[in-house]
Amino acid sequence: MAPRLSVVVPVYNVERYLAECLDSIAAQSFTDFECVLVDDGSTDSSAAVAEQYTARDPRFRLVRQPNRGLGAARNTGVRHLAHGTEYVAFVDSDDTLPAHAYRLMISTLDETGSDFAAGNALRLRSTGLEPSHVHRRPFAETRLRTHIGELPALVTDRTAWNKVYRRSFHASAGLEYPEGMLYEDAPVSIPHHFLAKSVDVLSEPVYHWRIREDGDRSITQRRTDPRGLADRVRSIELVRGWLLDRPEPVFREHLRAYDRNTLVEEVPMFFWTVPDGDRDYRHAYHRHVTRLLSAIGPDLLAELPPFLRLKYRLTVAGRLHTLATVQRAHLRVRNTRKALRR
Repeated sequence: MAPRLSVVVPVYNVERYLAECLDSIAAQSFTDFECVLVDDGSTDSSAAVAEQYTARDPRFRLVRQPNRGLGAARNTGVRHLAHGTEYVAFVDSDDTLPAHAYRLMISTLDETGSDFAAGNALRLRSTGLEPSHVHRRPFAETRLRTHIGELPALVTDRTAWNKVYRRSFHASAGLEYPEGMLYEDAPVSIPHHFLAKSVDVLSEPVYHWRIREDGDRSITQRRTDPRGLADRVRSIELVRGWLLDRPEPVFREHLRAYDRNTLVEEVPMFFWTVPDGDRDYRHAYHRHVTRLLSAIGPDLLAELPPFLRLKYRLTVAGRLHTLATVQRAHLRVRNTRKALRR
């Protein structure tokens, strides 16, 4: 008989963290699962660590492939799931899970019949756990059988790994993770929210998302890496393209809401990187962000608060030195306000 849950774990050069990740999966209070490990051409001892788990726990299986990136490894894992499993989940191999994460999400789905459950996350540091700012707003409270149309904050729930999907829904959606890029989660996670009939949103943390420290930063933690910026904009463009391709009239409103969130929350994160970026980074920022703004169009920009409009005007004009000066002043004001509130 097939296990109820399939867990896909892409593995690439994580020898330092992999055992902690797999221990947290093996220790789940929900035990009826398989774990498909996809070694994505690791050059360290990660594959050997994975083999230790497959040797002692029959729930773990190892698939190998040449290095193709995280999105490709997730897609490979899905193609190697056992036939007949009811649910599917994803874990990044440097992260961990609380002991009852899958029991909580699956018991909720069994009760509600929703297409997937998504839960809160905590950031994992060497010193302990702390709240994830990214997940704070959409997971402020538990809401069962909801939808992104009822809870617009779910547009910020972009990660693949804080969810358990009903496998029938995941298959019928027909979405694969983009390959050869970073920030591949959003072009799948956000469309899933729009396609679902209902979603269970859980305020309880179901995932521990690692912050790498001491020079061992993941590429998505490198704030002024031009590739990271280019791929983040590309991720936004892929979501926009999917929304534009939907024929239903309601998706015009969904696109407008997504674009507004992009302008108010997504792109402003890039503003903070401009002061520290070198010439190549600033060139990439100007090129990619200007292209995105052109696609979104001027109407939504005109509705933004004046200070945001100023930053976008400076961006389009290529006045990035001035933008950096404005952003440094913004940071000083913000820090002063924080100090006064203490």
